[in-house]
Amino acid sequence: MQLLPEPVRRLAAWCAVALLVAGVGFVGIRLCVELRTAVTPVLLALLGTALLGPVHRRLVRAKVQRSVAAAVTCVAVVAVVGGAVYIVVAALIDTGGQIVASLKDAAEGLADHFGAAGTSLDDLASNSKELLSKFGGTAASNVISGVSVVGESIAMAVLALLLVFFFLRDSHKAADALRSLAPHGTGETVEAMARRAYRAVEGFMRGTTLIAFIDAICITVGLLILDVRGAVGLGALVFVGAYIPYLGAFLSGAVSVLVALADRGFVIALWTFGIVLAVQVLEGHVLQPMIQSRTVQMHPAVVMLAITAGASVAGILGMLLAVPLTAAAFGVLHEFRARYGADVSADS
Repeated sequence: MQLLPEPVRRLAAWCAVALLVAGVGFVGIRLCVELRTAVTPVLLALLGTALLGPVHRRLVRAKVQRSVAAAVTCVAVVAVVGGAVYIVVAALIDTGGQIVASLKDAAEGLADHFGAAGTSLDDLASNSKELLSKFGGTAASNVISGVSVVGESIAMAVLALLLVFFFLRDSHKAADALRSLAPHGTGETVEAMARRAYRAVEGFMRGTTLIAFIDAICITVGLLILDVRGAVGLGALVFVGAYIPYLGAFLSGAVSVLVALADRGFVIALWTFGIVLAVQVLEGHVLQPMIQSRTVQMHPAVVMLAITAGASVAGILGMLLAVPLTAAAFGVLHEFRARYGADVSADS
């Protein structure tokens, strides 16, 4: 005799499944955090492979040997990324002193304009040196820890690049490897879900790259028209920051406005702010719906929650990885629903 009605038993079963999935997910995330020096290069390599896969496939179709094509692709991405980083750093170093001076002049102007109300701004500017000196002393005392973090980051970047090479070279063997590792009778399903997840990540990376390129071109052209020094470097910063949704655009836009303020004054800074705002509106209302809707469908609320969760787990790196991993999870769910949704509906 069954004591509980059928709807209650179904609800209990779904709750048990949800708790089981949440528990497995929590344990998996904790393991990834503990093994981050090994997991992070693998995830970054998968993103790099999804982004560079079309280039490698074109080289292979052009009768280039797979290893040579993978090596050429990796060398090209190192050159592009290294050049972009150099341009950004050079632009920021070139205008760093002017940014500080412009902010100081702005604080003094506000203090003169508002009188006593601006005293707090002036005090903040004067006390900032003391705060920076204390921070510098703390940083100097932890220099060994900082060097180890830098060394670890470089090691993970090198490992990720090597993994990209191997993933590109041996990508044609991935399907057979999945089938051999999958339990008996599930090889086809596992392969289909893996392909769907990879296509989602590949589409996200391709769409994000195209949007980042358009944003960078628009802002670079605008800064060149306004004659802001370091316009190319700031455009490169916009391109790199576009891979971190929302926060990347905010930070790169803020840096562009500060550089314009330091180099050309308040009026040009306002024009720069207008250009950055116009580009963000273009991205949010035209580029994102038109480009990303063809690759991966995710509601903005889901993106924001994924970014928040990624930041809480792994900081900036988690924000970078959260959205493509969520896109992969959605791809797997869509494939699962396409395969088993009809059967479940028929049975019910």
